[in-house]
Amino acid sequence: MSDRIREKLNILADAAKYDVSCSSSGGTRKNDTKGLGNSHTSGICHTYTEDGRCVSLLKILLTNHCIYDCLFCVSRKSNDIKRAAFTVDEVVELTMNFYRRNYIEGLFLSSGIFKNADFTMERLLLVVKKLRLEQNYNGYIHLKTIPGASDELIKEAGLYADRMSINLEMPTEAGLKLLAPEKNHADVIKPLDFVQKQITQFTADKKLIKHVPKFVPAGQSTQMVIGATPESDKDIMYTANAFYKNFSLKRVYYSGYVPISNDSRMPVLGTQPPLLRENRLYQTDWLMRFYGFKVQEILNDANPNLDVDIDPKLSWAIRNMQHFPVDINTADYKMILRIPGIGVMSAKKIVQARKFGKLRIDQLKKIGVAYNRAKHFIVCLDSPYQLKDYQGTQIKAFILAESKSKYLKTDNNQILLF
Repeated sequence: MSDRIREKLNILADAAKYDVSCSSSGGTRKNDTKGLGNSHTSGICHTYTEDGRCVSLLKILLTNHCIYDCLFCVSRKSNDIKRAAFTVDEVVELTMNFYRRNYIEGLFLSSGIFKNADFTMERLLLVVKKLRLEQNYNGYIHLKTIPGASDELIKEAGLYADRMSINLEMPTEAGLKLLAPEKNHADVIKPLDFVQKQITQFTADKKLIKHVPKFVPAGQSTQMVIGATPESDKDIMYTANAFYKNFSLKRVYYSGYVPISNDSRMPVLGTQPPLLRENRLYQTDWLMRFYGFKVQEILNDANPNLDVDIDPKLSWAIRNMQHFPVDINTADYKMILRIPGIGVMSAKKIVQARKFGKLRIDQLKKIGVAYNRAKHFIVCLDSPYQLKDYQGTQIKAFILAESKSKYLKTDNNQILLF
C-alpha cells in the first residue's frame, strides 16, 4: 500500500467512525460463481450479526469533502480538517486486498456529499458494481444512500448492496433545522420509502417469476444522533417507532453525540457522550421489537424520559404493579416476557418446561432467569410466603441495592444535558 493511499485510509476511516449503523446481519448473497466472499456466512470495524457472531467490516468514507455545514458533523465544510477522497478504483482495490488477507468480511461505504447528491451516489454505485461484476466479489456490502439522489441510481445500487441505510441525523425536524438548516427529513423519508416499495415489489415478483435479482436483501436502517439537541426520550422513540412501522426498517441506531463543535446550540467541548442514555434507548428499542411492548407504554406525557438508574422494562413493571405477581406456571408467554429478569429465550424455555410439571425456584434459575430480580414479580410452586406487598419504590430500592451495574459508574448527569 502506497503512503498516499495509507494517508487517505487513515483520514477517511477516522471520519467514518461516527456512523454506528454498520451492522452486517441479514445478508443472503451466495457465492455461486466461484468468486470471492460469501455474505451468508459472515457479514476494519467490528460489528455483530443477528446470531451474535462478531465480524469485521472495512468502514470508510469515499470522501470527507462535503457541501453541507451540519454543526454536529466532523466533515462539515467549515471544519478545519484534512480532506481526502478515494477514487472508485482505490476503494475497490482496498476492499479486495483487505479481503484476500482475511482482514475484513465485508464493506461499509459512506461518503460526504461533494458537488451534488447524484454525483456522489453515482460514484458509490460504481464502487459496488465494480466489486460485484468485475471482481466477482460476493461478500457483504452495506451502502449509504445519499439524500436527494435520483430514484434510478438508488434502485441500481440496491441490486448490488446487501443493506442500504440513510441517516435521519436528528430525531425531530426542529432539531435538524437548528443544526443543519440546509437539510430536512423529507430528503431522508423519500429514499427510505422508495427502497421499501422496491423491496416489496421485488418480493412480489419473486412469487411469480423464477429468476428475480436480489434487491437490498438485508433491508434498510437509519441512525439518529442523541444528545446534540434537546429532544426527550419520548420524542426519539416515537420517531423510531414511526420509522419501523412505515418503512419496515431492520434497525434504528442511536449514536450518542460526541462534542466536536464549540457552538452555543450544542453541548460544550469536553462534555461526555451520553452513553448511559444511548444504552437505555437501545433497551427500549429491544422491548418494542422483541418483547411486545408498545412505545406508549414505556414513554408518554407522564414519563417523557427513561429512568437513569434502572432499565425500561423494570421501570414499566414498577409503574404497573397491578399486573404482578405473575404465576409462572399459568401465565401466557406474552406476560412472562414482561417480567423483569426474564428474557426471550428464558420465557420460551419456561413455556416448554412447565408442560412436564409445575416449576420451582431452582428450575427457574437453571433455565436462566435472573431470579434476584424476577422474584419480586412472580410466584412459582415453592415461592416463599410474604406477609406484605411491597410498593414499587421499595422493590426498586431492593434491586438497586443488589445490583452492581457497570453503567451506574457513568456520570448520571450526562443524561440531563438540557
